[in-house]
Amino acid sequence: MKTIARHDSEARENGEGLDTEFKPLTADEARELRAKNPSISPWRVIAGQLVVGLVVALAAWGLTGRQNLGWSAAYGAIAVVVPSAVFARGLTGRFSSLNPGTAVFGFFLWEMVKMALSMAMLIAAPRLITALSWPAMLIGLVVTMKAAWLAVMFSPRRRKLRDE
Repeated sequence: MKTIARHDSEARENGEGLDTEFKPLTADEARELRAKNPSISPWRVIAGQLVVGLVVALAAWGLTGRQNLGWSAAYGAIAVVVPSAVFARGLTGRFSSLNPGTAVFGFFLWEMVKMALSMAMLIAAPRLITALSWPAMLIGLVVTMKAAWLAVMFSPRRRKLRDE
């Protein structure tokens, strides 16, 4: 019967849980890992969100026959896509990839810009969209926001390497 240590420090003192030592990847192993698990472009995610937002807006308009519901849903989608595009542009810029410190700073800076822009767009919605339907706008916003998962689902599959 295996005894479970109460704290991680006890486990370290007793030598439990240290079956293998950490071994950094070689350049070939890192290249192989990247080939097996390709990253997803933020622009692909934004393009997917844009398509889903368009579908939601057209569905709202088509199912109800009310143009203002279509525009409201479209504005909700735009309130997600535009700030996401600004965020992606900021993250993929030169400044954000100079070193790890600027990358972290850039991430938080552009995330704050994204949130502020989203809030400003939502506050401006009643002035920009005549006969705004808040429920339709929020449905467009939420569905478009959640569409980011579609980009993960439809991302390029893991590639099998020659050795497998």
